[in-house]
Amino acid sequence: MGEDQSLIIEIELVFRASEELAAETERTVNGEIAAAGGALISRCRIPDIAYHAILARLPVAAIRQIAERSPSGISGLDAVMHIRPQSVALPVEVDDTGEQAGLIPPPPGNEEPILAILDGVPVSEHPLLRGRLSIDDQFNLEPLAVVEERTHGTAMSSLVVHGDRNVGEPPLGRRIHCVPVLGEADQFPQDRLVVDLVYQAVTAMRRDADPTAPSVLIVNLSLGNVRKPFQGRLSPWARLIDRLSHSYGILFCVSAGNHAERFDITSIATMAQYEATTQPDRATRTLEALSQLVTSRRLLSPSETVNGITVGAANIDAVSDAQRRTARNRVDPYHPMVTANPSSSLGPGFANSVKPDILMPGSREHLSMVASGAGLSVRPAGPARPHGLKVAAPPRGGAAGMEHYTNGTSAAAALASRTAHRIHDALEAEYGEQFLALSLHQRAVILKALLVHTAVWPIDSAELIRSVLGPANPRQHVRQRDNIRRFLGYGVVDASDAIYCASDRATFWASGSLAPETRRPIVVPLPVCMSGQALPHSVSATLAWFTPVQPGRQSYRSVRLSLLTSEDIDQFRVLPAKSQPDTNQAGRGTVFSRRWEGSKAPALAQNSAVELVVQREPDRGAQIDELVPFGLAVTVTMPSVAEVYSQARARITPPVRARARTR
Repeated sequence: MGEDQSLIIEIELVFRASEELAAETERTVNGEIAAAGGALISRCRIPDIAYHAILARLPVAAIRQIAERSPSGISGLDAVMHIRPQSVALPVEVDDTGEQAGLIPPPPGNEEPILAILDGVPVSEHPLLRGRLSIDDQFNLEPLAVVEERTHGTAMSSLVVHGDRNVGEPPLGRRIHCVPVLGEADQFPQDRLVVDLVYQAVTAMRRDADPTAPSVLIVNLSLGNVRKPFQGRLSPWARLIDRLSHSYGILFCVSAGNHAERFDITSIATMAQYEATTQPDRATRTLEALSQLVTSRRLLSPSETVNGITVGAANIDAVSDAQRRTARNRVDPYHPMVTANPSSSLGPGFANSVKPDILMPGSREHLSMVASGAGLSVRPAGPARPHGLKVAAPPRGGAAGMEHYTNGTSAAAALASRTAHRIHDALEAEYGEQFLALSLHQRAVILKALLVHTAVWPIDSAELIRSVLGPANPRQHVRQRDNIRRFLGYGVVDASDAIYCASDRATFWASGSLAPETRRPIVVPLPVCMSGQALPHSVSATLAWFTPVQPGRQSYRSVRLSLLTSEDIDQFRVLPAKSQPDTNQAGRGTVFSRRWEGSKAPALAQNSAVELVVQREPDRGAQIDELVPFGLAVTVTMPSVAEVYSQARARITPPVRARARTR
């Protein structure tokens, strides 16, 4: 690159609470930028997240001075905290474009949207999307986006509306609110900071005066900054999501990010040898290779968010067996095991919290050869007809109704957002105004709890991670579980279980708000049909909330809730399950999930119940006086006992409001 050329960089400033000091700081930095031959492009200051940054264009000579950490340059200014290249969105991979097939149901009515997508400009007139999207082009990006290149926004909109088209699910019954934040070539515009874009987009939806989408309580964010992997410190983008979640009552579903770089499987020499290796040996060799790279395959900003749900990609898709057999020169590393795809980013999250929270289908990712000889070098293969999720595609060669295949955590996050919407639809259909009368905050945290609630560790996958990453000493079970959750989070979500009822399973939900140092008991009835039956059975409970945040302080997550049980759970003859994150680690975020299992016969009476207690712990740092809403999901199940649901439902009609009490 020549000395006369320039680059765009982001300069994050030390945050000054005083507007006068902040203005003085900005003038000083702008003066240095001008002196270096550069120019200010944009700026953003958001006091709520202690963020103040500048987007600037600098000549190569000034960039070189920054890279060399010269004290006489911009990097030597006391007011400058971080200097980074401009944020770059991770592109979505697509392949195997073909014509769209099948009947298309009519578009939905004019109900207010409850889900928004912040993504690229979609092909809104695609036959699969026509009449299903409400486009709010706040930043005038649509004119810059060539229709044939509108891949990311079209694919994610298709997944949210229809799911994987290979599955054949009905489309969502409401329009989706779309705010493009990617423009030309599916990238962030060069004249705005991404934090500023997201802040303006979300506040416009829910502002007090003239909101653009006042009913939105789910936001899909299948985006990440490939230049900002999580290194223990929360990014401004993640802090913004946390603040907006708490302020507006919005559930953000965020993609964990993908790592498609090559990696070496040194224990195998050639691709032919790798393909000939049988399971579970092939999965073991693959995981051994990835286990050496865990520190370089971290979450991508903003997926370290504390209040949002971070979604990793599981090796699941709905490709037919006939299409699966057409794969060439690519090898499936894990099947029949269900686990995280090789490219899916790994946790943990901020303060060693569980991240990713959940795994959703991201296609059954294959590996392709890069080099072989002394050892095999492979990389995650892109999506294709034999392994991918089928979605709407931009037009090709004049044909409008096109489809192609995609994969990865962006797709998984879109499916998580769709699942949250479908959970809302199911609750609305079942409870009507009783559910809709709840505040947006309460509905959002209920969706958050129910979305995570069905997530479980696949037994074979968890055991493989335990055996490869260890530690070998069984007494080190906490560290063993830490390694498992690094890959699996709380586990793989079963979308059907999250949405539909079953006769041998009863799921309860509750919501409320807690003041400082208060607790709320939740009584869960135990169906008497389970009594005396020595069959496998379980109780699982998931608690979710949005915490107020304190940027710049060690106690960033200022409110912590916990889930306690009383001794009456012993009558159900269950013990804490081993196939879940350690409860000490699970309580570090804003989701707390517990599971109890047993196979000995319970001794239950007609009025038997178990009491769970949602408790707000003492606030860390300055006391937060405001009420904190929570959502709780509890499931009681005994497979093959068909009266569980009907008996549980009879016990909760009419519903009884629980009372809060001070400890």
